[in-house]
Formats: sequence, C-alpha cells, structure tokens
Amino acid sequence: MTELGAQPSKARRQEPKGGNPVSRFFSSIGLFITQVLDELRKVVRPTRSELVNYTLVVIVFVTVMMLFVSLVDFGFTRLVMWVFGG
Repeated sequence: MTELGAQPSKARRQEPKGGNPVSRFFSSIGLFITQVLDELRKVVRPTRSELVNYTLVVIVFVTVMMLFVSLVDFGFTRLVMWVFGG
C-alpha cells in the first residue's frame, strides 16, 4: 500500500535481474542512477528572493551564535582565571 499521493515510480519496482555478478553490478548502477534522476526531478528550487531571504537568515543566525559562544568563552576564561589565579 502506498502513502497518499505517492506514486511508485518505474525505477523503484525494477530490481537487478539474475545473471552473472558483473551484469548484476552494472544493472544495479543503472538502477541507482535512474532512481537518483527520478528524485532530482522532484526538487523544487527556491526563487531568487527566497534564496536571498534564506541566506540572510543563516548569516544572522550564525553571527548571533558566534557572539553567544564568544561571550560564554570569555566568561569561562574570566572564571577560570579568577578561581585558579592568573
């Protein structure tokens, strides 16, 4: 039974056929490439404005996290210097 809206693709139903190991190996590679291409067709690429927005969100988040980690590091350094006398 498939999930709602999910259509099993042709590539998923295929399996490497019997035969010698070399032909099974190459048919498995072909099946893998077919499945990868099927999945890549489902990819939705962001628009330019979405991409700019996502990039700005990531830059702001990373900057805030760097500030937080720097402050915590500075605080622990001061605490260790105070405890052990430096």
